[in-house]
Amino acid sequence: MLSAGHRNRVIAEKLFVSELTVKSHLRKINAKLGAGNRTQAVAIGRAKGLIP
Repeated sequence: MLSAGHRNRVIAEKLFVSELTVKSHLRKINAKLGAGNRTQAVAIGRAKGLIP
């Protein structure tokens, strides 16, 4: 959903979790990928083949 450009609120609604949960997961994803923001995380994920 992140790579499709959805905002945190929309992701939270679709997954039936709070927006804070989404933010927490995105912070952890960014840290593991070494990304500074969501755009970089998507680019790194695509480059590593994690996102089709």
